[in-house]
Amino acid sequence: MKGVLDGVLMELQDCPSLLKDVITTDKEEIALKDMVVAILLGSMPKRDGTERKDLLKANVKIFKCQGAALKKYARKSVKVIVVGNPANTNGLIASSPFPRRTFVA
Repeated sequence: MKGVLDGVLMELQDCPSLLKDVITTDKEEIALKDMVVAILLGSMPKRDGTERKDLLKANVKIFKCQGAALKKYARKSVKVIVVGNPANTNGLIASSPFPRRTFVA
């Protein structure tokens, strides 16, 4: 996973006029500290033979943890965009500790 993160970092560094700074880390307290906008991309990918209920079960764990971490470390005014499919369901799971206006799926 570190290799993927390093690749994303290099892509971001190629647009310096649009980007002030990039911090790469696997520590929630560093990654989410005072976050203003969060884009939740990560969801369990569908594989052959995987049933929808299995995906939902895996995504509950992922998005519940992400919502709790955002609540703990991000700014109270954080805006969250959920992209990981099924986005509406994942957004609902992650948004439980926040006011409705915080999340968009």
